[in-house]
Amino acid sequence: MIVAMTRALAGLLATLLAASFVIFAAVYAAPGDPAVFLAGGRDKLTPERLAAVREQYHLDEPLAVQYGRWLWDGLHLDLGRSFQYHDQVADLLGGRFPTTLALVGYATVLFVVLGVGAGILAAVRRGRWADSAVVGATTLAASVPSFVGGIALVAVFGVQLGWFPVTGGGEGIAGTIHHLTLPAVAMALGALALVSRVTRQAMVDASAADHVEVARASGLSEREIIRRHVLRNALGPIVTMCGLVTAGMLAGTVAIETVFGLSGIGSLLVGAINSHDFPVAQAVLLLMVICYIVVTTLVDLVQPLLDPRIKTARSAA
Repeated sequence: MIVAMTRALAGLLATLLAASFVIFAAVYAAPGDPAVFLAGGRDKLTPERLAAVREQYHLDEPLAVQYGRWLWDGLHLDLGRSFQYHDQVADLLGGRFPTTLALVGYATVLFVVLGVGAGILAAVRRGRWADSAVVGATTLAASVPSFVGGIALVAVFGVQLGWFPVTGGGEGIAGTIHHLTLPAVAMALGALALVSRVTRQAMVDASAADHVEVARASGLSEREIIRRHVLRNALGPIVTMCGLVTAGMLAGTVAIETVFGLSGIGSLLVGAINSHDFPVAQAVLLLMVICYIVVTTLVDLVQPLLDPRIKTARSAA
């Protein structure tokens, strides 16, 4: 386990280093000159003013030098100052990230509980009306983009029925849950469909194993067989898919936060890109990559605990 954790940590650091360079280089390769924005626009721009701005913000240095300076400051939790807001980028992220984290956490609870439950129901009732209903409903949910589902939820439950607010993140636990219900449902719909399909297939594959037939022939109840022999052996792909979906959600909240007017890191990224606020854009993208890599690494470490066969295979390798 220690060796696996060491390898995972080394891979995580190497991936973060490569991703940070790609993010830094890609942002500066985007159209637009940040020096022009920092100088106040092109109206009263002079070559002397432009040169002074480049020197002040180290934009006249080579890309490798700028990257090294940015990486060194980032290791000391200094993400720079926003060009647009003139505040520390770390403070902006600290104010926005809890909203995004709460939204993703809420959506994760919804798609894990409902998706895994629907997948188990479809597998247990395979070939019956419940199976067909789950498959049909998940197919419909997967075919609807999240922002389209968000707009429909706003129109029905926010505007016509007035059950939920359509903007803002709310205050306190109850207020936050109330405000984030519609965006969390919109985010969870597609994930719920995917997780339910994976759960159903994993349960079907696990139920076809020889030891399940032996357990059934020995007289164990069907509920006990499903709990101890089928679901337990199907947890590997289910947990993997739930982790991947959650990691993807952390990097994909832009559309939902835009539709529902939430002040999260997704909307912050959109504003930073539109205003050429490169320090903010770099920090948000790096945060998304870090969250994705951390979640996927944790899932990889949990796999041997769920399925001892993986641990045995890794030891043999």
